[in-house]
Amino acid sequence: MIDTHAHLYDDLFTADIENNINQIIEAGIKEVWLPNCDVQTLDSLIKLTSSYPMICKPMIGLHPTYVKEDYLDQLNILKPILDDAKFLAVGEIGLDYYWDITFKNEQIDAFKMQCQWALNKNIWVDIHCRKAYADLISILSSKEFSQLKGIIHCFSGDAAEATKLTNLGYSLGIGGVITYKNTNLFESIKHIDLQYIVLETDSPYLSPVPFRGKPNHPSHLKLVAQKLADLYEIHLDEIIKITTNNALKFKVFSNFQ
Repeated sequence: MIDTHAHLYDDLFTADIENNINQIIEAGIKEVWLPNCDVQTLDSLIKLTSSYPMICKPMIGLHPTYVKEDYLDQLNILKPILDDAKFLAVGEIGLDYYWDITFKNEQIDAFKMQCQWALNKNIWVDIHCRKAYADLISILSSKEFSQLKGIIHCFSGDAAEATKLTNLGYSLGIGGVITYKNTNLFESIKHIDLQYIVLETDSPYLSPVPFRGKPNHPSHLKLVAQKLADLYEIHLDEIIKITTNNALKFKVFSNFQ
């Protein structure tokens, strides 16, 4: 299995990283893809991916909730690093109107700039979206970004939004939320072909049942896979095979080993 989105560089993990890496391997996780948040998180992310290059794969980007008055300064620091090194994707980038829309226009600007980075670098984007799907789909539907590829991390939209995004060629990252009793997520994605589904944990966030309320871990990924297998009424091994192959296509796209 491949965990396409986990913040493994969080202090919660790095305090005992060797043990955590062993747990990941024992759980059958082949790779963990690491999205960046801002300039401050990048050093710990790169250190981790350098220490465990076969398992941990780096992304680079400015998360929308970290977009503040200094966003251009941050982007000006991140861009040369992207230019000079190899990254799997530009991410975690996107739009988040859930907590605050003070910097809505800046979020849109930062998102568009980073999408252009991905196009110029010929890699894909890892997209965070919360309460902003209308604007996201409008931007991604534009001619400017018609060649862009990516994953909608922790997809939380409705069925129509799932259809629009997959029609544009984007995959949907599905994690622990699919196991919650109060979620409508499966209703939103059940009509979507499995070729557009990838697995993620978003560790240490959004733990699946029965670990909800506790820190999440990439080793919980099989619980997400099993829930999807139950909902789609296919064997667990088939879900793992399909979603892993779907993820590997993104590595091929970015020419990332």
